[in-house]
Amino acid sequence: MKAIRIHKHGGTEVLSVDEIPLPNVEDDKILVKIKATSLNHLDLWVRKGMPGLPITFPRILGCDGSGTVEKVGKLVTGFSEGERVLLQPGISCGFCSFCLCGEDHYCKNYKISGEHCDGFNAEFVNVPPQNLVKIPASMTFEEAAAIPLVFQTSYEMLVRKAKIKAGETVLVLGAGSGIGSSAIQIAKVFGAKVITTVGSESKFGFAKKLGADFVVNHSENFVKSVREITKKQGVDVVVEHVGEATWNQSLQCLKNFGRLVTCGATTGFDVKIDLRFLFIKNYRLFGSTMGSKGDFHKIIKFFESGELKAVIHKILPFTEVKAAHEMLENRENLGKVVLKF
Repeated sequence: MKAIRIHKHGGTEVLSVDEIPLPNVEDDKILVKIKATSLNHLDLWVRKGMPGLPITFPRILGCDGSGTVEKVGKLVTGFSEGERVLLQPGISCGFCSFCLCGEDHYCKNYKISGEHCDGFNAEFVNVPPQNLVKIPASMTFEEAAAIPLVFQTSYEMLVRKAKIKAGETVLVLGAGSGIGSSAIQIAKVFGAKVITTVGSESKFGFAKKLGADFVVNHSENFVKSVREITKKQGVDVVVEHVGEATWNQSLQCLKNFGRLVTCGATTGFDVKIDLRFLFIKNYRLFGSTMGSKGDFHKIIKFFESGELKAVIHKILPFTEVKAAHEMLENRENLGKVVLKF
């Protein structure tokens, strides 16, 4: 079978489509034939290398995927060959206090497929049954593959960490990104007013179509625009995933008692904060990574009802993985870039 792997860190030149042995189905797992996967910025970081994250080479990339059940391990029940399934990337021990309380993403042994272990950019993969969700009939493989990592992360950020309420105002950075496009939709589902940022005028229509109430350009200082929209009050919640380039502006957009929740640092992680503003204005800052398997099932219900939709920029054959990485790296995408197997 073919798999997208890296044998060392570097630019897109280190991406290779390798021929590797077909895995045998493990007794406690399900062998899935992959139909589609989608890219995340995490794929770029794994490819480039991240400080403090040792990678065993070669590494199969890919955090999101969908496909059909090829074979079922003899210890597994609840799935049949041929069923269409969506792959959830988070892996945990299953028996620690966090896992047993439904907070598996807090497990000290938590891993993300494609980051800490081999991912889903292969024609066949072995997956634990608890990481599979049956795809709704109305959803294509490509749409399903565009959902897991970004919608799980955005749901955790807004619903679990920031605890958004109907009527609140949320600032979502980067409408064209996977996190941005999913966070806008989730905020609207929960009754919030959404301000979002884009990098160019050409993306304004895209952001509005997602449901954003107001769109501002983040290539300039967007604090003034946000202050004008909120009549100098600021926003209740900021969804921050850009990092160093926008951190100070994001904090300045918060109202008193505002909450900022962050899940990434695509422009750098070395940020500063004036502690006086933190305690005088009673800001609350949250770090967030992924989300629970239980919440993922709730998220899928919103897709079944049509309240949430997968946002796909482009679908490419998996052999064009280098072009897909470049598209994401150059921020050309409006939504997810999907690889079709």
